[in-house]
Amino acid sequence: MALTDDEISAQLQPHVPHAARIWNYWMGGKDNFAADRAAGDAVAQVYPEIVLMAQQSRRFLIRAVRHLAAEAGIRQFLDIGTGLPTMENTHEVAQGVDPASRIVYVDNDPLVLVHARALMAQQAGEGRVIHVAADYHDPELIVSEAATVLDFDKPVAVMFMGVLGYEPDLAQAASIVDRVMAATSSGSYLVLWDGTNTTPAVVQGAERLAQSGGVPYILRSPDEIGSLFDGLTMIEPGLVQIPGWRPDGEAEWLDAYGAVARKP
Repeated sequence: MALTDDEISAQLQPHVPHAARIWNYWMGGKDNFAADRAAGDAVAQVYPEIVLMAQQSRRFLIRAVRHLAAEAGIRQFLDIGTGLPTMENTHEVAQGVDPASRIVYVDNDPLVLVHARALMAQQAGEGRVIHVAADYHDPELIVSEAATVLDFDKPVAVMFMGVLGYEPDLAQAASIVDRVMAATSSGSYLVLWDGTNTTPAVVQGAERLAQSGGVPYILRSPDEIGSLFDGLTMIEPGLVQIPGWRPDGEAEWLDAYGAVARKP
């Protein structure tokens, strides 16, 4: 059942740092509160590259979605843990290639729900965009709700963009990915990136995030992130630092790895 405006407002908890709003702050957005900015600043004090990482993560999304829409012919996207809108978003990139593209966003942050309602009210044309209020720990619910718009008998691009670090158990994160991908057809894709424990500064930044009251983010090794693609075929250039995935400019080194992989 959809939440009412009053229920959404009651869940906002502006005094508690929230991941979606912290990332919005790092990306230069305005949909955040003082607690989110304080947590974001605490991380940036020891790991200033986090601001660049936030920006580069969205650029990775843009390049991956554009490639899948323009080169691989994908017209269906399931963006899980979408966060708040900043820069170009999945539906804007995909529908910029083909206005008939269908996009399902999934998130459980109440402020994201507010933006989702505004987005859906503005829809026009033949494409579809919906928002599913759900937690990624319930893949079956996500697939069931997404199936009202997406045809799972045809290829779907499934996206987990920097969100699985909030699941502390790697096996559980892999199970979440596997259960969603199991519902998709051959020729579907997985787009995924997460932060890595590849420098002492980023590890300290993750510690500061937890100390500031934010939800702890588990940094993993590149090999651990690579294991989330088991059973799929990575397309070139494989698992790389996200600025280096088919870059459209000079790529900078970051503690974040990602890839795009095809389901056989």
